[in-house]
Amino acid sequence: MQNKGKYYITTAIAYTSGKPHIGNSYEIVLADAIARYKRKDGYDVHFQTGSDEHGQKIETRAIEAGCSSPKEFVDGVAGTIKGLWDMMDTSYDRFIRTTDEDHVKQVQKIFKKFYDQGDIYKGSYKGMYCTECEAFYTESQLKDGKCPECGSDVHPAEEEAYFFKMSKYAPKLIDYINEHPEFIQPVSRKNEMMNNFLLPGLQDLCVSRTSFKWGIPVSFDEKHVVYVWLDALTNYITGIGYDVDNSSDEYKKWWPADLHLIGKDIIRFHTIYWPIFLLALGEPLPKQVFGHPWLLQGGEKMSKSKGNVIYADDLVSLFGVDPVKYFVLHEMPYDNDGVITWELMVERYNSDLANTLGNLVNRTIAMSNKYFGGIVENKGVEGGVDADLKAVCTGAYDRVERKMDELRVADALTEIFAVFKRCNKYIDETEPWNLAKDEAQKDRLATVLYNLVEGITIGTSLLEPFMPRTAKLIFKQLNTKTRDFDTLETFGLYESGNKVTDNPEQCFARKDLNEVLADAAKITEKQKAEYVEAQKRAKENLTKAGMLKEAAAIVIGGDGDQEESDKADDGIDIPAKDEITFDDFMGMQFQVGEIVACEAVPKSKKLLCSQVKIGSQTKQIVSGIRKYYSPEEMVGKKVMVLVNLKPAMLAGVKSEGMLLCAEDAEGNLALMVPEKAMPSGAEIC
Repeated sequence: MQNKGKYYITTAIAYTSGKPHIGNSYEIVLADAIARYKRKDGYDVHFQTGSDEHGQKIETRAIEAGCSSPKEFVDGVAGTIKGLWDMMDTSYDRFIRTTDEDHVKQVQKIFKKFYDQGDIYKGSYKGMYCTECEAFYTESQLKDGKCPECGSDVHPAEEEAYFFKMSKYAPKLIDYINEHPEFIQPVSRKNEMMNNFLLPGLQDLCVSRTSFKWGIPVSFDEKHVVYVWLDALTNYITGIGYDVDNSSDEYKKWWPADLHLIGKDIIRFHTIYWPIFLLALGEPLPKQVFGHPWLLQGGEKMSKSKGNVIYADDLVSLFGVDPVKYFVLHEMPYDNDGVITWELMVERYNSDLANTLGNLVNRTIAMSNKYFGGIVENKGVEGGVDADLKAVCTGAYDRVERKMDELRVADALTEIFAVFKRCNKYIDETEPWNLAKDEAQKDRLATVLYNLVEGITIGTSLLEPFMPRTAKLIFKQLNTKTRDFDTLETFGLYESGNKVTDNPEQCFARKDLNEVLADAAKITEKQKAEYVEAQKRAKENLTKAGMLKEAAAIVIGGDGDQEESDKADDGIDIPAKDEITFDDFMGMQFQVGEIVACEAVPKSKKLLCSQVKIGSQTKQIVSGIRKYYSPEEMVGKKVMVLVNLKPAMLAGVKSEGMLLCAEDAEGNLALMVPEKAMPSGAEIC
């Protein structure tokens, strides 16, 4: 494969407050797929990930866990994170920890450089402080008296701090973004950063703290520790050999990064704070920052107290590593949140992996053994349908390449599986079992099976970066090796006369939904029990440390949940989402709909499928409300509908919109209905 140059890719480093769930793990799986693909595509790749280990929240978590020090706590959590990444077969080149000595030393030098050149000054900060987010807010920024980001309680605080002059570099950053439209992706994220933050004007940024000690000490003023974002963001350069005085050859090779892959919730820090730090250092900016969407459990955020958290290792125990990779990569849209449920996992596993791919490989090997003793030969006896099969196979790389260049990984997988689906169609078209009945068609039969083996080899060579274990198994059974991408435009490279295995191994055994749901229920109960025990232990340890009163505003357990006794009686708060513009809101179409028919979705215990009359049209909408409404109750209801939501398949059923519901603190749902009589189709504005 031609050497296409260097490619440096990073993920956000995982915060060590607790074990990452599958939504967090999605990012490392996505980055690994991109890194593996780039390597196979001829790039010299460096892939960095790691863990973010400092901050007040970590200090508190360590006490809750009964650890002797924050370092003991983060050592354990960082080990858990690294273990999950290794279990998922991720091919990172460095796992950096912000407690690593080389990182700590360089952060101190970077801070001193900023101070010496007048970018940092000492002041004091007074405002409302959120311990969960480790951030100050003004009274006007609060939402209903709570943190605007996570919805947690805040408390007045004032402390001496160092501040970075963000406004000094903002004009340069605005010019850079305008001149490099590819820098922030998707484009919607770019518009948000420009309109909501940069253009209105930046405030100076607090970059040190004195109210806690678990952080990197400021070298010239050790009562201060470096604030989390200056510490965490610089890992992208310290991990590859950046030095304020004399950076390494490795750094000069890899920087600037080709891609920072991050969650959409931290896009501001990576596209405003981080580039400004780099401008102050005189270093090039990364080529692209991609803010990926979230993976939600059944359409809602994962929460330990609800027992709806799904962890990668639990999924792997039921489905295996590659199927989990396939699901999270395939089901995540480019710029909208994706959904994961046990039902969807089973459906995708059975339909795509067991049926489309696994059955194709098994049938092809079985027929090769049955009719030719496993020998695969190209007899060159062409049929009318062969040309289209070959065109689909040899054109696949170009189609996949275009999708991967745009980071549309789910679409790239769809293109790869189009090869396998075309091979299955080819079997139906050629009917090898009928060809086998006619001795005169023996060479044609041999050619058909050769074409199938060749098509599977091409498709699997493309699939390898996304599902490496599966590819290895298929290649082993076909008795061949992976192909370089630059050979995939040629059909017929499988060695004629080669012999496939005579002892095939099933790639994917079908899953029974009821069995999986039973196992999932056990996992959920175990989670709830562990959550209750963790909260009990945390409160005991906080009490011993004399911190329980202070901790009332701190989220115990690490996922944003609180005990009932800590909640206000007059309402509930939820984590704040990113602000949207008026134009964003006007792009959503809400109308009153009347449910004219409703039935339970056969493959799901949670879903109802409703036929909703909206003016003169009727839309089919699938909703996760079966626990709260029977199909009979639904018929005749007037409901509020998001009409222009992009259609999606849920449990094998097409859904063309969304019914609006309210959710209480226990997760109970209630449909939103008009207060007064309104006709179907009435606009909600």
